[in-house]
Amino acid sequence: MFTGIIESFGTIKQIQSSGEGKVLQIDCDLNLSDTKIGDSIAVNGACLTAVSIDNNGFKVDMAPETVERTTFKALTKGARVNIERALKLSDRIDGHMVSGHIDGTGVISSIIKKSNAVIIKIDVSLELGSDLIEKGSIAIDGISLTINKCSDTGFEISIIPHTADITTIGLKQVGDKVNIETDMIGKYVKKILRGSSSRNDALPYGQKDITMELLAKNGFLT
Repeated sequence: MFTGIIESFGTIKQIQSSGEGKVLQIDCDLNLSDTKIGDSIAVNGACLTAVSIDNNGFKVDMAPETVERTTFKALTKGARVNIERALKLSDRIDGHMVSGHIDGTGVISSIIKKSNAVIIKIDVSLELGSDLIEKGSIAIDGISLTINKCSDTGFEISIIPHTADITTIGLKQVGDKVNIETDMIGKYVKKILRGSSSRNDALPYGQKDITMELLAKNGFLT
């Protein structure tokens, strides 16, 4: 579990193919003395497992599913990435609850400077767009951000100078792809309202156990 508050830049030093997966060697300036092999580290928002650690950085394996669902398909040696170590239960949650499980990618369609902020518009698929709400939380390349405006096919975020300086969002250009994780609570609510989708659920797929009638009967609607 993560918060979307980026701790450091990382640099891709080596990329090895592993079938349809990849192995990445990443250099970073974090003190990793309390990080162990097997710990989770978010790289551009994707939760990955450290398989080796040294004084300069760490190495991670990426499964084919991770490569296919993220921008890592086009990752190149020397690329800068956002790094966040897993949340400690004693930490403040300054961003929002981020799982590190990427839902898909978006494409930056517009970058406009406005006063001391930069307004970035990102186009997404209808599938991702249905999980967005105005003023809701979203993780872009692992960065916890607030949605200013949204539609079924895109959304707008506002970047302050500090965020641009300490994360890769300040390096992006129109046409660049980014990893996207929508709000996990919203996805659970959406699934409940739409009905079951697992073979092991009590109700058949598509049959709703929560209906408008049920909510009204129990006083949730007036």
